[in-house]
Amino acid sequence: MKIEVWSDFVCPFCYIGKRRLEKALEQFPQKDQVEVVFRSFELDTNAKKSYDMTIHEIIAKKYGITIEQAKKANEDIARQAEAVGLTFRFESMLPTNTFDAHRLAKYADEHGKLLEMAERLLKAYFTDSKHISDHAVLAELASEIGLDREEVKHVLESNRYSEEVRKDEEEAAQLGIRGVPFFVINRKYAISGAQPTEIFLQALEKVWEEENSATLLEGLTPEDDDNQCANGNCRI
Repeated sequence: MKIEVWSDFVCPFCYIGKRRLEKALEQFPQKDQVEVVFRSFELDTNAKKSYDMTIHEIIAKKYGITIEQAKKANEDIARQAEAVGLTFRFESMLPTNTFDAHRLAKYADEHGKLLEMAERLLKAYFTDSKHISDHAVLAELASEIGLDREEVKHVLESNRYSEEVRKDEEEAAQLGIRGVPFFVINRKYAISGAQPTEIFLQALEKVWEEENSATLLEGLTPEDDDNQCANGNCRI
């Protein structure tokens, strides 16, 4: 079973949804036969690398609400995160552009480190208050999971993996994905949003059963037909 997850590293529900999916997989007997792949999606392709506003101020301006309302909304999200063992520090988050972070994830994928890199980038943004578009920061994060710091710097200074990121985003558009997280299972089933763990587990079980159930064929042969061989014998 293959689960493709379209997500962004500055999307709070992407991190929460990731953890809920992981908790569902922990309860899924066939978890060793499930492959999880992260696909690129930018919530704002025009996002700046640095802002002189807090995340509360940015959200208030974007949605036309007060800063207090934005803070309350973020506090609600932080509580959801805490329920799955995550710590979100909205007060010190550094809003930024995530294109280079997605390029780094593609590089990590090529070296068998995609899942580790995705987790480290999400934690860096939501918990550690790291500036995840800064190349020095990204190189440090990559080195923490065993990737070559200097090679990562060269990758980030170039345009490598840009096409791969754009391809994911184009594919998301073709699939009708307008928001993240978005989970696609076996290119046949879809789950939108950070659904409860129980929903993920039910989906895993349903897909596994449907994909692995024996196909029963409806017989159309007359009951008295003798034109066959079976058990080493042919009827004559």
